[in-house]
Amino acid sequence: MARHHNAVDEPCQIHRPSVGRNARAVGGVVRVHPETGERALFVSPGFVSHILDVTPRESRALQQLLYERLTRPEYTVRFRWEPGSVAFWDNRATAHLAPNDLDHLDVARRLHRVTLIGDVPVGPDGRESELISGKPCAADHRVAVST
Repeated sequence: MARHHNAVDEPCQIHRPSVGRNARAVGGVVRVHPETGERALFVSPGFVSHILDVTPRESRALQQLLYERLTRPEYTVRFRWEPGSVAFWDNRATAHLAPNDLDHLDVARRLHRVTLIGDVPVGPDGRESELISGKPCAADHRVAVST
């Protein structure tokens, strides 16, 4: 189990879109995709504060190991943008890793992000992630991001 939090003050954190601003939740490190049954790591450096039932040092080491696993080349896709491109991915089985090697390009980037209201994550043991503070995101939840 991991404690998930809204560390970057986004409207919906790792349980997004189930959890709202300033929310804290406890959920599994692995979740089961509700439609495919596939198991996927459910951790993200920006949203997991620590892993429960281990020491802080063990938690940091486990998180680092899991984050390194998520970003291995065989588990990543590099989308090649072209005019008119649209990309979708399923956050229930996909980790998003923004590119950090674009500084040399002389282009303006514009991103429009949409997060859909989703299901409550469920672990392989059948336990649902639990909201322990804050409010869940609702269909009328809006966020304005300044650039």
